[in-house]
Amino acid sequence: MARPRATRANAFAALLAIALGFAIATQVQQTDQSGLEQLREDELVRILDDVSQEQGRLATDTRELQGSRDTLLSGVDSSSAALKSAQERLDTLGILTGTVPAKGPGVVITINDPDHKVSAARLLDALQELRDAGAEAVQIGDVRVVADTWFTDANGAVEISGRRVEPPYTIKAIGDPATMASAMEIPGGVTESVRGDGATSTVRQAASVDITALHSLQDPRYARPVPAPSK
Repeated sequence: MARPRATRANAFAALLAIALGFAIATQVQQTDQSGLEQLREDELVRILDDVSQEQGRLATDTRELQGSRDTLLSGVDSSSAALKSAQERLDTLGILTGTVPAKGPGVVITINDPDHKVSAARLLDALQELRDAGAEAVQIGDVRVVADTWFTDANGAVEISGRRVEPPYTIKAIGDPATMASAMEIPGGVTESVRGDGATSTVRQAASVDITALHSLQDPRYARPVPAPSK
């Protein structure tokens, strides 16, 4: 007897394949050097380490999605439970790549800088501290921060991935509120450094933080996803 066609599963598998293509392509996108030229060596090392960690997380999600896709295509388990699991992984990948909104507990940091004394490097420091404290999604102003986001000082202002941001700077981060708030307040940390710049900052813990800014994935120039092997 012929096995019934898993129409819904096959359609979802196609969606997963598209997501995998975007995930893999994201890894080969190069960071714009204009945001790196003015940074110190230790800052560049921190950026490289952070990007490597992000790439590792995305690679893990990509492998898990590949497994879900292969299972659906093989018809071994096209049940609603399998589809739900695949959708959850797809949602996770969307959060990591910044292509879907995110919501959860976290912190809202406001940096008041009327004299434009806070540099791009200072905002980068804040981002690194948040990531080290376990931030899972971050938005600065109206810019979604992802693995290849870059910062630079340009014409007396701060630019994030080529987009100008103005004070007061609002940083939203989703993760453990207490851990991230503590990271901002450590001696010699972001709050103290901002104060030394002549600006002020506040850190508010929140039970629910909405991150609505989205990152647009660029079409890769050279990389293409590897087709699934024939069954």
